[in-house]
Amino acid sequence: MSMFNRKTRLPTKNDALPGRQEAMPLSSCHYVNGNPIKPPFPAELQKAVFGLGCFWGAERKFWQLDAIYSTAVGYAGGYTPNPNYEEVCTGLTGHNEVVLAVYDPAKVTYETLLQVFWQTHDPTQGMRQGNDVGSQYRSGIYVSNDEQMTAAISSRDQYQKQLKEAGHVTMITTEIIAAPEFYYAEDYHQQYMAKNPAGYCGLGGTGVPYHFK
Repeated sequence: MSMFNRKTRLPTKNDALPGRQEAMPLSSCHYVNGNPIKPPFPAELQKAVFGLGCFWGAERKFWQLDAIYSTAVGYAGGYTPNPNYEEVCTGLTGHNEVVLAVYDPAKVTYETLLQVFWQTHDPTQGMRQGNDVGSQYRSGIYVSNDEQMTAAISSRDQYQKQLKEAGHVTMITTEIIAAPEFYYAEDYHQQYMAKNPAGYCGLGGTGVPYHFK
């Protein structure tokens, strides 16, 4: 199997890399706003997890929102415990690059976060996002409760209709599943675009804005 095919196919549990028991060491505070990036969080806050391509630029989109308490980047949706970046890049962990957004639902709705999600990337590209190719770049929504699941599915169906009305023939490939375990990425990845303002950000979109209905 070629490297390209391996990176765009999810491994089985038996084929996945073994990983490790130890979690990644992290700084305690968000580089941009100073809030904690790991629990415990204030009880009134909720969590949302999204995969939409390279997590550097994706995280920035969410920390720029009002009422976002904290964000972090990590890996989810695979088999390998506590993977590192090099392992995820092989395609042999099954993980996606994801963003954790911790938000105050009294100030910003989950639907608003979904709007940012849909408008920030192209959810029809399968195991890639633009020039970034591999299963770690797949589109995904990882929900924490039934309300998020209902909202996510509804928004997907609405956006698919809007894409069709705009003349797009491709189908949305976004996976929408119950939130798997979130493994924090290495510290240098956290708030990367604030630490490296000229850094690469490969996010794009379909050119069709998502509108609530």
